[in-house]
Amino acid sequence: MVKEETVKPIKGGTILSPLGYKAGGLHTGLRYAKKDFGVIYSEKPAQCGAVYTQSHFQAAPLKVTQESISHSHTLQAIVVNSAIANACTGEQGLRDAYQTREWTAERFQIPEEYVAVASTGVIGEWLPMDKVKKGCSDIQVEAGPESAESFQQAILTTDTIEKSSCYQVMIDGKTVTIGGCAKGSGMIHPNMATMLGFITTDATISSDVLQNALKTAIDQSFNQITVDGETSTNDMVISLANGMVEHEALHENHPDWTHFQKGLTLVCEDLAKQIARDGEGATKLVEVNVTGAPSHQDANILAKKIVGSNLVKTALFGGDPNWGRIVGAMGHSGVELIPHQCDIRIGDTLVFSKGTPQPFNEEEVSGYMQAEHVSISVSLQSGKGFGKAWGCDLTYDYVKINASYRT
Repeated sequence: MVKEETVKPIKGGTILSPLGYKAGGLHTGLRYAKKDFGVIYSEKPAQCGAVYTQSHFQAAPLKVTQESISHSHTLQAIVVNSAIANACTGEQGLRDAYQTREWTAERFQIPEEYVAVASTGVIGEWLPMDKVKKGCSDIQVEAGPESAESFQQAILTTDTIEKSSCYQVMIDGKTVTIGGCAKGSGMIHPNMATMLGFITTDATISSDVLQNALKTAIDQSFNQITVDGETSTNDMVISLANGMVEHEALHENHPDWTHFQKGLTLVCEDLAKQIARDGEGATKLVEVNVTGAPSHQDANILAKKIVGSNLVKTALFGGDPNWGRIVGAMGHSGVELIPHQCDIRIGDTLVFSKGTPQPFNEEEVSGYMQAEHVSISVSLQSGKGFGKAWGCDLTYDYVKINASYRT
C-alpha cells in the first residue's frame, strides 16, 4: 500500500519541474497565428521509454523516433510540430522527418540519435521545410513554467486547453519529480489515439525498466479513454529519465518501486482525463467504474465499451438517464456477464438491479447528468475484477468541428 505522503501532486507543476529540463515553443507559420513548433531538452542524455499508435499507417516521425530510440535507448531532445501530421506522405515525408532530426541535433550539438521527432495535425500534407528549418534554428529553450507553457501551446491542434500534471515521490529518502503534458481532443480511441504525451522525470532508472513502467501506466490511463472511437497515425507517448536525482537505480524489487509506479500512473491518468474532458465539442467528462468482473481485463473492456458507445454519449449530452443505452453497450462488449446479477448506477442512484428496472426520480438524475463530471457505476457480481474508463459526451459541436477540420 502506497502511503499518501510518499506520492503527492504538485500544483502548477510541469514537464520542467523535474531537474535538468528546458523547453520552448514558437510560431513558425505552420499555423495562422498560434505557436506550432516546440522542443523539450534535457541537460543530460536521458533514458527513455515510448509507446506508439497501433495504426498500420504510422506517420514518418514515429518511424524516425523508433529508429532513434533503438540506437541506444537514450534521448536528449524531442522536437514537435503541430498543424501538419507528416503522415501518409511517402518517402518525402520520411526524408523530411530525418531532416528535422538532423537540424535539431545541430541546433543543440547532440548526436542525431538523441533526437525524437513528433508531429500532429492534418494527414496527407507535406511539411514546408523552410519553416521547419527556421523553427529548428530559432527555438530557444529555458527552464520555468513560462517555457513549459510555451511548449504546451505549440503542440495543440483542436484542443481548447493545455494539459499538464506533476507528482513528487520519495525514492531512497530523496524527492523525485515526474511531470507531464499532452495534447489531444479528437480521434481519441487508444490504443492509442490522436494524442501526444511527454513525461519527464529526474529519477535514476534504466530504459527497459522505464519502458515497462510506462506501459503499465498507459494501460491504466491513456488506453482507457475514448472520445470518438477513432485512432490516429501519429500517437506517441515518450518518457525521459535523466537521473539528475542520484539514488539507487529503480527496479521492480526496489523498496520504493511502488512509489514511482504510482506517481507515473497518476501523471498519465491526470493527462488522460484532461484529454477526455477536452473531447471535441464535449461538455462533460464521463467516468465509468466496473466492479465484480471476472477479471481486471474484462472490467476495463466493459468500462471502455460503455464510455465509447455513441448512444450512451448522446444520452449524456441530453441529460437523459436512459440506462437501456448502458445495458445495450454491455450486452455486446464481449465480456461474459449474468444479466440478473448486474447493478447499474448513474451517480449514486441505482437505476437497474438484478435484471429489473429500479424506481428513481428521473428529474433528479437528469439534473445530475448536467454536471461537468458524470459517473456511471456497474457491478457484475461475478468476480473480483475492477476497472475504469473515461470519455465525454457527443455533441452537435463535434460534427461542426470535424466537418470543417481542414478549412
